[in-house]
Amino acid sequence: MIKIGMVLNTERSVASAVAQAEKIRAAGFAAAWSTQIFGLDALSTLAVVGASVPELELGTAVVPIYGRHPQVLAQQALTAQAASGGRLTLGIGLSHRIVVEGLWGESYERPASYLAEYLDALLPLLSGEAAMHDGERLKAITMGPLSIESTRPDVLVAALGDRMLNLAGRLTEGTVTWMTGISTVRDHVAPKITAAADEAGRSAPRIAVALPICLTDNPSRAAALIDEELAIYPTLPSYAAMLEKEGAASASGIGLIGSEELIRDGLGRLEEAGGTELLGGVGGTPEEQDASFELLSRLARGA
Repeated sequence: MIKIGMVLNTERSVASAVAQAEKIRAAGFAAAWSTQIFGLDALSTLAVVGASVPELELGTAVVPIYGRHPQVLAQQALTAQAASGGRLTLGIGLSHRIVVEGLWGESYERPASYLAEYLDALLPLLSGEAAMHDGERLKAITMGPLSIESTRPDVLVAALGDRMLNLAGRLTEGTVTWMTGISTVRDHVAPKITAAADEAGRSAPRIAVALPICLTDNPSRAAALIDEELAIYPTLPSYAAMLEKEGAASASGIGLIGSEELIRDGLGRLEEAGGTELLGGVGGTPEEQDASFELLSRLARGA
């Protein structure tokens, strides 16, 4: 059975994130995932959550690598890993040109090449080794391993394009996707990242898939609400490309929106497509969000 986790609302307080995580744990979900947008810092939040809420797996979906030197990110991730007792998955990504260049003033030139350099510096630091990377665009050299008593977290890359999927499969534990439908996971994501992992002699990759979910008897109204909330994403080129592969015009087009039978069938199709875990984000009216959470809780418990 596919593992089911839930996405935290990080636009509230740290105390709210802890309360959400406790609710997620009590409901039988496998994991709580934190985004990194304009709300709480994901890794700082998960360090507090991990120290406060036992058992629950934790993940970032995702931390952008721009704006954080690999040593800084490694220190943050290992600290959160230590605080949670080894329950962290570090999801990282490139963000988008409009953010990196338009809002942060950094270069987004050749992003996949930058990611390759970044991983060459980051991964040794997460594994208790020194960083010795002096590349074309990035320098990260340490005098030795970081002085943090922690195990290495799994690393997932937000990989959508071919080169990104190849990097993720060869170098990390897998990928975490957004705005990517089940057919695209089946036909594009899963085969390409799995082939790269096989060629590198790595075990089968984790493929964590974030989807909008809504249990509703009015799918058209729920879809309209979801599309309004997520309207920015189809305007971003990398997500637009994934939606085009799926034949979807908007965020709701890749969601599981409708009856319990439809949602159960969708999760079965996702597992068959190669997805190893779901990151559920419930949408619709408040009542529909509560009903969707309860249904996913039952499914997470195997009911």
